[in-house]
Amino acid sequence: MELELRHARIVVTISTAGSISAGAQELGLPQPSLTAQLRRIERAVGGDLFVRSRSGVTPTELGARLVPRLADLVRRADEVMAEALAGSAGPLRLGSTEWTPPTLREALQAALPDTVVQTRTLNPAAALDAVRRGTLAAALVPQVPGPAFGGAHGDGGGDDEPALARSLIVREPVWLAVPHGHPLTTGGPVDPAGLVELTDRCGLAWVRSSPDHWFHTVERRVLEAGGRGPDRVLHHVDSHQEAMHWVRDQGVAALTTPSGALPGVALVPVTGTARVDLALTWRGSAVSHETLHALVDALRAYYCAYARARPAYWSWMRRHPAEFPELRRHLPAPVAA
Repeated sequence: MELELRHARIVVTISTAGSISAGAQELGLPQPSLTAQLRRIERAVGGDLFVRSRSGVTPTELGARLVPRLADLVRRADEVMAEALAGSAGPLRLGSTEWTPPTLREALQAALPDTVVQTRTLNPAAALDAVRRGTLAAALVPQVPGPAFGGAHGDGGGDDEPALARSLIVREPVWLAVPHGHPLTTGGPVDPAGLVELTDRCGLAWVRSSPDHWFHTVERRVLEAGGRGPDRVLHHVDSHQEAMHWVRDQGVAALTTPSGALPGVALVPVTGTARVDLALTWRGSAVSHETLHALVDALRAYYCAYARARPAYWSWMRRHPAEFPELRRHLPAPVAA
């Protein structure tokens, strides 16, 4: 294997983060995948770069010599990319999925005042493909955590390195959406194992995601935690927004990430459910480090501002900050649970 820029970034990220687990979180990769990649890099350079321990990683003698050089390589590559982008008159095209609030584009434009920002809404697979082909610079994409989601972390797995890099913006919970004022909103978090039975007792029918929608897999895990899915399913939707209109206007139940909720819809926490990674994904060095830093920070700040408009969710985030480590800088001081 020939050493490439993306390998240098992996090594530098691990070194800066202080551990493989922290590096995996920063890169948005499963820890086993990052460990395997580091081993391949170490084989390529002829020895271990880090000593692993419970407290993290420390450079070996070889690492102490090579890591600073790799860090310099990354810095110089970022400088080249920044200069190239500065000379480009073209807009920075960013994708998102489900829907793109106008305020999101405004926040991204404010973070990059010297760059023309254009946004597009696509489904996750199309957004990732557009990033790979270069028609989008980056995309904000929901992804199911874990090694099973191969398309989010590489182009087929095996010994290939991932073609796309990503930075985790937030790991969202999956909650129950019910009509505003429904009695379920006063009972606290619900257990997924009893979720279907609980909504049956309340007389709530359901809307579910279409089988080809990205959320369908997550939804199935939650709804079938008790051994069966709901019997009364009135409609299958192709977006969270459509599902929320059904909840608000037809008085049914649905699952959603909190960012997918609409005014007039109440959210009920579901304990221990699968989460959804909302991640900024880009191709290699197609975007400069400075631009990426500005985008990630703006997206995290925007997410917190968006959550404030959902009081139940915002209160939950403030009481459980450990569930949202990526947003630490943008969350106020925690309140008592």
